Parts: sequence; structure tokens; C-alpha cells
Amino acid sequence: MAAVQQALPFDGLPEVPTSSPWCQRWRERTHSWRHVSEGGFDARHYEVEQISEKDAEAFVRTHHYSASYPAAVRRFGLYDVSAGERRLSGVAVFGVPVNQAVLTKALPDLAPVTEALECSRFVLLDECPGNSESWFLARCHTELLAAGVRGVVSFADPVPRRTASGRLIMPGHCGRIYQATNGIYAGRATARTLKVLPDGTVLNDRSAQKVRRQEQGHQYVESRLIALGAPVPRAGCDPAVWLREALEAVGARALRHRGCHRYVFPLGHNRRQRARIKIGFDARPAYPRRPDPEPAAR
Repeated sequence: MAAVQQALPFDGLPEVPTSSPWCQRWRERTHSWRHVSEGGFDARHYEVEQISEKDAEAFVRTHHYSASYPAAVRRFGLYDVSAGERRLSGVAVFGVPVNQAVLTKALPDLAPVTEALECSRFVLLDECPGNSESWFLARCHTELLAAGVRGVVSFADPVPRRTASGRLIMPGHCGRIYQATNGIYAGRATARTLKVLPDGTVLNDRSAQKVRRQEQGHQYVESRLIALGAPVPRAGCDPAVWLREALEAVGARALRHRGCHRYVFPLGHNRRQRARIKIGFDARPAYPRRPDPEPAAR
């Protein structure tokens, strides 16, 4: 029998503690939960392989809460083959961070982008049973190691996000999957102020820069803002001025962010190889247990 998804046995709980048997899932940017008691994960029903940029981007834009796709180097798909056909049920994207210091600070002895990558998207559908994510992530790390990657930096965003109407689209994460797979917790990334759009997505600094400088990809960013109610850019207008006016027109909100939780994964065939990889952060803080409280928008 197909497993039936159970409701969380708590009211208003965005993310459960790290010891909990509940696993978070996504479909069309809406989160839900699966319980390991539903039957658990059977590796015989799944396969992992590299997938095309087109397939990865379509899946991530459809299901990931950010509705955006990053600069990718390696892309992996989790395929459900239990019914005799291959259904794409999850995607992991490893690639280039906005700033290479993300990699060089965490893994100072590894060449950024070739030996070190950022896990920039990781999303599984709600049909995947409990424990799917740890198996999928482990298989991705094995594939990356075979390709010469020696370290991965991953981030968990602990700040909840809502649409302008108040609908919760991202409950905040403390990185439970990374903790379950023995990621090294390396504290928080830099605090910053986010520009939150009415649909709950974020206009990050890199996207804003594309518009101001009219760099590759600026048309997509502009089309997102126009779809939310921004005016079409006038011929000859200053892109920086248009962006400022567009953000005001759509009602973008400033949201203070204390920084994402950072996890580092040294990759190797055994414990000795992994121990040889230098981690750029000496402190080993305790794993965070809860997302941040919802901040007040301003």
C-alpha cells in the first residue's frame, strides 16, 4: 500500500528538532512533512545520476521555495524507478557561489569551483519517503568525489519567509539533513538585509547587480519584477533608477537576516583522507536546533 502522509503532531511548528523522525518535502514551492514510520526508504527503488541543466532548472524553479536557479557545475537527479518507469523525484545542484570567498574561507586548501563546490539547491518531492534525503546526499557526495571534488559547503536558511498576503512559503531551516549526514557546523554566514518580493521570494544582490549593469540574465530578473507589477523599463532609462522604482512599485520589503547556517563536508574515500582536508573555521559550535523567530519586516 502507498504510504499516507501524516500531519505534524504539533501546531505551528515550522521545523522539527534534529532528533525528530519527520522529514521535510516540497511540491510547487509548498512544504510538507513525511514520517520515517511510513515505510522508510528502500534504495532498490531509487537511482541517482547526473542530469541536464534544462531538467535541473525546470525542476528547481517549479518546486524549490526560492523559485530561482543558481550557477551550476554538477547536477544530480533522484529517480524513482519503483513503478517500472523513471520519475524525477529530487534534484541536487552543486555550483558556484556568488562570492568565491564562500569556498576559500571554508576550504582554504582546495581550488574553488573545481575541488570545492557549494550545494546551492537540494529539493525532494513530497512523494519521497523518510530518509530519502540522507541517501541522496551521500550518493551525490560519492559522485562528486569521483569527479575530483574534495569539499562541499552547504547553507541552511533559518529565517522564515512569507508572501505579502501572509502565507508562509519557507518555514526556516536549521540544517537537519546536514546534521544527520555529519556535516561540520561552521557558524553563520554574514548577516544582511534581504529584499523580499510580494510572492515571498528574495531579490538577491547578484540579481540586482545584473539589472544595474545589464549583465547576462538581467532580462529574467526584470521580467519577474514586471510580472509582480513593476513598470516596463523605458528606452534609455538608467537601469539602477528603474530597479529602485520597480522595487518600490511592487512593494518589496526589507528583511534583516542574521545569516544562514554554514556546514562543511570534506570528501574522501575514508576518514583519514577526510581528516587531511583543512577546514577554515576553528570553532565548532553546537548544532542549531531551531529556525530563527520571524523577524519584523521594515
